[in-house]
Amino acid sequence: MNNVLVKSVAQEAGFELAGVAAITPELDFSLYREWAAQGRAGKMGYLTDRRADLRRDPRSLLPTARSILCVGKLYNGPQPHTNQMTDDRLGWISRYAWGEDYHPLMRSGLERIVAHLQHRSSNPFDYKICVDTAPLLERSYARAAGLGWIGRNTCLIHQGKGSWFFLAELLTSLDLEPDAAPPDRCGTCTRCIDACPTQALVPDGAGRFTLDARLCISYFTIELRGEIPEEHRAGLGQHVFGCDICQDVCPWNRQADDRCEPAYQPHHFAPPLAELAALTEDGFRNSFRGTPVTRAGYTGFLRNVAVAMGNSRQPEFGAPLRKLAAHPDPVVAAHAAWALRQLESTP
Repeated sequence: MNNVLVKSVAQEAGFELAGVAAITPELDFSLYREWAAQGRAGKMGYLTDRRADLRRDPRSLLPTARSILCVGKLYNGPQPHTNQMTDDRLGWISRYAWGEDYHPLMRSGLERIVAHLQHRSSNPFDYKICVDTAPLLERSYARAAGLGWIGRNTCLIHQGKGSWFFLAELLTSLDLEPDAAPPDRCGTCTRCIDACPTQALVPDGAGRFTLDARLCISYFTIELRGEIPEEHRAGLGQHVFGCDICQDVCPWNRQADDRCEPAYQPHHFAPPLAELAALTEDGFRNSFRGTPVTRAGYTGFLRNVAVAMGNSRQPEFGAPLRKLAAHPDPVVAAHAAWALRQLESTP
């Protein structure tokens, strides 16, 4: 089965990007291990526990694997970017989380690819579908498959389509001709590094930049449980779930396609902070059911909303923050108390 046919099938299944990578053990694994050893994964134990070594070789997921079909699905829309928002009474939710959860949608597309290939193949083949959660260095294999280069913001960037796309993989025992990795086209640009409010993009000591999750707004608002370090709260601005700043300022995204499929259209675009602060636990679940936002958890989300209200310095948030300061969850209460102090210190 040839490479061109497989990529054509991927496009028929709805993926704008598709390419093939060979099963190459140790691809970028030493860089990953060094990153983890430096503590830059923060408290994300799933990146550093026993599953870390599984990323050494994709055959730990499928022993008969010979090729990886890497696919990308665009999720950009025409809505404003963070650097175009001026109303600090609104909360910012990362663009990828505006619509439906991408995991089942990406898996469904890959299942359609498998069905097509099984129909066209004269021999049975093994396969494994991976969508984000598998212990696989997917950006590295996507780069090897020609989908883009890994930019200074650590996102995969496609020259013509930018970086607003989800990644997923199909490991298969089919022997497919691999594509070639594109050259790095970041040049001397440092806009993502300069724009990051918490300076999370740091030199790695080898002339490149890497992400220190312990300084990242997305880590603070999604992955971190418990208290957000006080010295970093102001840098969160109005972000209540995730962050897009390093992609918003990227020149390669200026012409990015904004015609994403309906499933990724926003259910919640920049919702008012006052409405978010008033959500009950049931209201949170009902409002964000089926979207990635539920990953933050109800109390984690309220914690983020409190910080955003404090950063807004809007006196009108005094009443909702006082209510949150009496919340039974001590983390929510502590962050609301901090936010109230920010309002009180406003000239």
